[in-house]
Amino acid sequence: MRDIIFLAHRLPWPPDRGDKIRSWNLLRYLSGLARVHLVAFSEEDVPPPPLELASCHVERPRTGRVGGVLSALATGRPASVALYDSPTMRGVVERLLREQDIGTIFAFSGQMAQFVPARHDARFIMDFVDVDSAKFSAYSKKGPLPLRWLYGREARLLSAYERAVAARADYSLFVSQAEAQLFRDSSWLGREKVLAIENGIDLDYLRPQPRSGDDGLVVFTGQMDYPPNIEAVTSFATRIFPQVRDRNPAARFAIVGRNPAAPVRALASRPGITVTGAVPDVRPWLANASLVVAPLEIARGIQNKVLEAMAMARAVVASPAAAEGIDAEHGRDFIIASPDTMASAILGLLEVPAVADAIGNAARARMETRYRWEERLQPLAGLLG
Repeated sequence: MRDIIFLAHRLPWPPDRGDKIRSWNLLRYLSGLARVHLVAFSEEDVPPPPLELASCHVERPRTGRVGGVLSALATGRPASVALYDSPTMRGVVERLLREQDIGTIFAFSGQMAQFVPARHDARFIMDFVDVDSAKFSAYSKKGPLPLRWLYGREARLLSAYERAVAARADYSLFVSQAEAQLFRDSSWLGREKVLAIENGIDLDYLRPQPRSGDDGLVVFTGQMDYPPNIEAVTSFATRIFPQVRDRNPAARFAIVGRNPAAPVRALASRPGITVTGAVPDVRPWLANASLVVAPLEIARGIQNKVLEAMAMARAVVASPAAAEGIDAEHGRDFIIASPDTMASAILGLLEVPAVADAIGNAARARMETRYRWEERLQPLAGLLG
C-alpha cells in the first residue's frame, strides 16, 4: 500500500485527552497498514509516538489564542483555522507529496485541511470528529454579548469551511452516526461520502478494579479548562450536588482533570468537593468511585469520559447530551438524567450500591461487545482502497 500523510492539530501522544485518544488509535491502526508520515502541532515538548514512522514533523502553533482571533477577524477566516496557520507545515506537506509515494492524506480535525493542497493525486480522508460549527452555535446562545458574537461568527464561517472541505474530500468522517447525519443534513452530501467511524475503548488498560475506601464518591473526569466541562461541573456543584448532600451528607464530589480554570478551582471551597488538578493516572479515581457523572449541557460526538467509566464497570449518570451517540441502554448500561432528575438518580444509586454495581457490570459487558478499538476502526482499511 502507498504511504499515508497523517495530519493532526495535536501530537497524538500521549493519549491523555479525548481527541488525542482517538488520533493515537487512528495513527496506530494506519501505521499497521502502510508507511505513515506524521505531521502535527504540539504545544508541549514531548517525544513522538512510540511507532515506527516513515517520518515525523512536529512544530508549535505559531499564533496564540488572541493572535488567532485577531488574524481571523483581519482575514475573514474562522479563528479555529487561523490559529493553526503555518507556511512551514504547508511546505512540509507539499515536499512529502513531491518526494514520497503518497497514496492518502488523512487529516485529523478540520483545521488541518488547510494544509491539503487544492491539487494532488492522493486520496483525501477528512476526520472532522465532531461538527465543530454546531458546538460554536451552541456557545453563541450563552455568555456575555462579545463572546456570543464571536462564537456566532465562528459558527457561520466554520460551517461554510466544513462544507467546502467535505466537498473536495473523498471521505468525511465523524465520531458517531448522529454527528454524521447532522453533517449530511447541512452539507447535502450522502452516506457514500459522509461516514461514522466511532471511538473505541482500550479494554485491557481500563479494567474493572475492586473499590476501596468509603462509599459515596461521585467523580467527574475531563480537561478542566474546556468550556463545556467548566460549565458542567459548575452547574452540577452549585445546583445538583447540594441536593445530594442534603439527603446524603457523606457524599463527596471529585473533579478530576488537568488545568482547572479559576471557576473550577473555586468549587473546592464548597463542602464535600475536591478539585484534583492533573493526576498521573485517572484509573484509581474511577476505581474508587461509587458512580461517575457526566452532566454536560453542550457535548458533541461520543464522550470518552463516559466510555472509560463504563469500561471500568462504574455506573454512569449522564445528561442526554453526554449520552448521545453511545450505543447503550438507559437503565441497564447507564442512567440518562436531566438536571431536574439527576440528583434523585444519584441518590438512588448511592443508597442501593447493588443496583450501581449491576449497572456497572452491564456497562463493562456492553463495552466488550460493542466498543473494541480494533472493530471500530476496521472500515478504514476499505476506505484506503
